[in-house]
Formats: sequence, C-alpha cells, structure tokens
Amino acid sequence: MSDRPPVAVVGAGRVGGALADRLQRAGHAVTIAARDPASPSVAAALARNPALRVEAPAAAVAGAEVVLLATPFGAVGDALRPLADALAGRLLVDCTNPVGPGVTHGLGGTRSGAEEVRDLAPGAPVVKAFSVYGVENLEDNAFPGAGAPPAMPICGDDPGAKAVVAGMAARLGWRPLDVGGLEQALHLEHMTLLWVRMVRLGGRSPHMVWAVLER
Repeated sequence: MSDRPPVAVVGAGRVGGALADRLQRAGHAVTIAARDPASPSVAAALARNPALRVEAPAAAVAGAEVVLLATPFGAVGDALRPLADALAGRLLVDCTNPVGPGVTHGLGGTRSGAEEVRDLAPGAPVVKAFSVYGVENLEDNAFPGAGAPPAMPICGDDPGAKAVVAGMAARLGWRPLDVGGLEQALHLEHMTLLWVRMVRLGGRSPHMVWAVLER
C-alpha cells in the first residue's frame, strides 16, 4: 500500500466531509462515494474543498485502497451490501457509532457496530477509528500548549491495516493509540457515548479530547 493511499469516503455528512477535507489536504487523493452527486451534503463537502472528487460508490471504492465508512449507523447496511464485492481487499475504516435512545448503545451493548460492519464486508480488514469524538475535533484537533497531542484510539484484527490507519491519523495531528483487536470496538463505542453525554448533554466544550500521558 502506498504511503498516502487513495481514499474513498462513504457518507458525505459532517463527519465524512471533515475527514475527506483533511485527508485531501494531507496529501491523499480522496473521492466521495455518492449515490446522489447533487445532494446537499456533497455540495457542502465540495464547497469546503473543491479538490475532492465525486464518483458513484462502486467506482469510488474500486479506485481506493482505503474506504472510510461515515454514514449514520442505521444506513450502514444499505451502504455496504451493494459494495461487498468491491470492498474485497480494501481497508475499511469504521467511523460510525450505533447510538440508541437516551444516548445508549444502539445494539444493546453486547456487540459492537464494528463487528456488524465486518460481517457486511467479509473480504475487507476492518479498523475502528475516527469515532470517539464529535465532528468539531475532526475538523480541528489543534491544542496549542497542551503538552501532549490528542489521542485517536484505533482497533482491529489486522496489524498491517492498523498501521496504515495509524499513519493517516498521525498525519492529521493525532497520537494513534492501538487498543487491540476488533473486540475492543465495543469499548470505543461506549467511550463515544461518554463523550456525547459529557459534551452534548453535560455542557462541556465540544473541543474536548482524550490524551495519553505515560512515564
């Protein structure tokens, strides 16, 4: 895989648009996979960064080495089922979260959304990443004077795939934090719920992140 692999982004909402923009500015060729290239979300992504490409989902995935999944979790099945063959051999990054009523885990807290994603794309190594914060930190993760870079936890079962995603995260200014295999994704999804409860419900600044201090 190349140093800055070409990326397809499935889901051009605020999260997908922010990641597409920043990865393109970091040197990746980025294509938005869009069933409707005239949709407001695609228009907003292009207004932010006209260098982004837009293609039909199958074509976008076929031209990518890394695919970012950034749809609402309820749309994951509809997004991935038609792409199952095209995703074979691509690295699939799960940026989604199953959030249920009352900011609970949408799958009952017994199985992660990332494992559901893996089942829908059995030919692709899946890495969970870019999922534990709100979009504000994906747009801007600079914390001058903090003394430590913000952490981006990632997990997955393929060490090579995790290394690629770690490199992408580092290029965007994160400290990649490998927390283990894909079974850890459930804990990352609960970590997201904690962030949402603290920020969206508890009134903390949305520019709140985790960091790692070691000695």
